[in-house]
Amino acid sequence: MKSYIGTAVFCVGLFGAVASAMIHGGPIARAAEQKSIAQSVSIDNFSFTPKEITVAAGTTITWVNRDDVPHTVVSPDKKFRSKALDTDDQFSFTFTDAGTYNYFCSVHPMMTGKIIVK
Repeated sequence: MKSYIGTAVFCVGLFGAVASAMIHGGPIARAAEQKSIAQSVSIDNFSFTPKEITVAAGTTITWVNRDDVPHTVVSPDKKFRSKALDTDDQFSFTFTDAGTYNYFCSVHPMMTGKIIVK
């Protein structure tokens, strides 16, 4: 009977150590860190740069208007929409679901961009 109890205590202790390593610095912690990555898109000279970005789900994109005229960031399906961004104003959106997200400036519709979330 004692050998079963000892084995059970060892297994519980081993499981706890493995679970702690995974949560506090192992694969689970690294995956959570990767999901909080932020990237930026510059709005300048009537264009979005980069025009297309591929990111992991959970990534936050921040658009920064570097132009001297107002611009917006709007998805055609209205999943995200900024207010009019004056010079140096920013707009951020976190992409939680995989897919392709096209967007444009509603003030200057010829300005377009794309976010691909995997």
